[in-house]
Amino acid sequence: MGSLSCPAVKICGLTDPEQALAIAQMGVEAIGVIGVAHSPRYLADSRRSLLFSTLSAAAPALKRVWVVADPNDDQIASALNAEGSPTVIQLHGQEAPERCGQLRRRYPQTEWWKALRLRHADDLQQIKGFSTQVDALLLDAWSPEQLGGTGQRLPLSWINSLRFDLPWWLAGGISSEWIPEVLQQVSPSGLDASSRLEVSPGIKDLQKVKALVEAIRLQRE
Repeated sequence: MGSLSCPAVKICGLTDPEQALAIAQMGVEAIGVIGVAHSPRYLADSRRSLLFSTLSAAAPALKRVWVVADPNDDQIASALNAEGSPTVIQLHGQEAPERCGQLRRRYPQTEWWKALRLRHADDLQQIKGFSTQVDALLLDAWSPEQLGGTGQRLPLSWINSLRFDLPWWLAGGISSEWIPEVLQQVSPSGLDASSRLEVSPGIKDLQKVKALVEAIRLQRE
């Protein structure tokens, strides 16, 4: 039940502008930076601004995704008004559908994605509440250790019969060797990869990133 086109690729948890540029040149559609302070891949505001400014100049069509959890209004306004602003804000906390919809209406020039951390198959029932409140969903595996970037994978059987009313991204354990199985079973709009492509938190193995991009393209040829 694969789609006819390649899913988009997002490489998340970057911390180095030069790596971000190298990955952008591989043709990925999105690059993510972590704004959650206790994450091992956290990037402070000034460093995020530099990385996103670098990407904005070199690859203006690339989605610049800021991953945050329960940000307050001041944090959001500051990020969106700063140089090197995100084009997408990915909400990875306990944000309710109403909060997501409020932010989307307040900042219509920004894309709003909601990440759902799925502990059980029943957690997929949350999707309905967000279907008209965000621009896309991101489905990730639940972990007690941290909000994301754990490398844990969702059981594809949970989602291979679902029909989505909006774009959706699959996260959790994305790497080149898993791509054939993933794309034979599900048809995500995008794939979000982080920890399985790393040398250390926030630093990617560029060969693994390249292998992932090529594996996705091969499945659709």
